[in-house]
Amino acid sequence: MKNRLQLFLWLLVFLAAAGGLSAQKVDTTGNTALAGADTVFAKPEKDCQQKAIGDLFRKKEKAPKPPKKFMVLVLPNISSNPSNGFLLGVGGTFGWYMGPKENTRVSSAPFTVAVTSKKQLITFVKSNIYTKENKFFLQGDWRFYIYSQPTYGLGTNAPETGNLPSEIHWSGEGGSTDSLSFPMKFNYVKFSEIINMRIKENFYAGIGYHFDDYYSINDEKLNLDTVPRLVTPHSVYSDTNNYSRVHYVLSGLSANVVYDSRDNQANPYKGIYANINYRYNFKFLGSDQDASELWMEFRSYVGLSKKKPRNLIAFWVFGDFNLTGNLPYMTLPSLGGDQRARSGRGYVNGRYRGKNLVYSEIEWRFPIWPCSNIIGGVIFVNATTTDNPHRNISLFQYIQPAVGFGIRVMVNKYFRTNINLDFAIGSKSSGFYFSGQETF
Repeated sequence: MKNRLQLFLWLLVFLAAAGGLSAQKVDTTGNTALAGADTVFAKPEKDCQQKAIGDLFRKKEKAPKPPKKFMVLVLPNISSNPSNGFLLGVGGTFGWYMGPKENTRVSSAPFTVAVTSKKQLITFVKSNIYTKENKFFLQGDWRFYIYSQPTYGLGTNAPETGNLPSEIHWSGEGGSTDSLSFPMKFNYVKFSEIINMRIKENFYAGIGYHFDDYYSINDEKLNLDTVPRLVTPHSVYSDTNNYSRVHYVLSGLSANVVYDSRDNQANPYKGIYANINYRYNFKFLGSDQDASELWMEFRSYVGLSKKKPRNLIAFWVFGDFNLTGNLPYMTLPSLGGDQRARSGRGYVNGRYRGKNLVYSEIEWRFPIWPCSNIIGGVIFVNATTTDNPHRNISLFQYIQPAVGFGIRVMVNKYFRTNINLDFAIGSKSSGFYFSGQETF
C-alpha cells in the first residue's frame, strides 16, 4: 500500500508538470494566467509595484533611476553537517545583460567558494549566458572540489536509514553520515561548456564538451583485509564494471536542443524551458570507457493572477538515463545531478543514485508582503525514482517524496534576485537550504 501511495503521488506530480502548458491562458497583453484565477485572488492595492529590501532604507526618489546592466549578490555561506563539518565561505550570483535589455535576456552565474573544518574546498561557477540579441545561449558548469560525500548504494530503496537530524545546507552540499551510509573522500574536477545557436525565436541547438575527473578517491568503509571482507556499493560497482576504485575520467561531446521562452531565467514569472542533451563519452578523448547518457528536462511557469505575476505555479520534471555502456559510480544519475545541483530538497545531493533517474517537482510561489511584495513564500512537493539493474530494481518500483516551504526576500527587483531559505522533509530526512537563486 505504501508503494502504491508513493506511485500515485509521483504520477500526480508528473502529470501536472507535463500538463503545465495546456493549463495556461494568455490574455491580450501577453501575460500568462490560469483561467479563473482572478476570481479567487483579491484585487491588489492601487499603484502597488514590486520593490526590493533596499527600497525600505532609501529616500523616496522623484524619478526612479534606470536599472543597471550588471548586478552581483554575495551572501555568507555558512552551514554545518557531518560530511563537511563547519563550512564557511561566500556564495551568490552574478547577473548581467550582454546587449540591449529590450531584445536580450538576462544572463546569470551562481558561484561559491568555501572551505570546511575537515580541510575541504568547494568552488564552482555555473553560468547561463545569452549573448547580444539572444543569438547564442552558453551553458557552463565549472567545479573544483576537495570533498567528502556519503553514498547509499543504487536505487530509491537503498538503504533505509534512521531518522536523520535537520541540518543547514548550502544548495544541498554535504550530508549526514550514519551506520547505513558509505562515506567517501575524493577530489573532483568538472568542466562543461555548451554553445547553443538560435535557430528561430526561443529555439536553440548546439554542441558541448564535458569533462569529469574523480581522483584520490577514498572509499572509507572499504576493507579487503578483514574476514569477511568489508565491501561498499562503490567498490562492488567499480569492480563489476571494470573501473578503478581510486580514479576515473569521463570526457565526451554532446548534442543539444533547447527551447526557452522564460521572461527571466533566475526567477521566471512565465514561459517554458525544455532541454534535450545527448552526451557520448569517448575513450579516444580520455574516458576510461565508451558510454552515453541522455538528459531530458521540462519546466513551465503558470501565472495565478494577471496583476500579481509573482503569484504562480512552477513545474519541473527531468529524466537522466545511462543509455549505453556503464558510467563510473559517482557520475551515475543522482539527486543534485542537474546543472545547479538543486534537485531533491529534503535530501542531500547524491542521496539517491541509479543507472536511470526521473525527478519531478511542483512549487507554488506567492507574495506575502502587502503591496510591495518584498517578502514572498513557496510551498513545494517533489518525488524521485531511480533503478538498480544489478538487483532487478526498476524505475517507479520505489518512489521517494519530499515536501517543504520557504521564504523569499527580494534584493534586486530588476534582476528578480531573491535570498532563499527553505525547509524540506523527506523520508527519514530533512534539512534547511540557503541559496541566492531560485531552485528552478
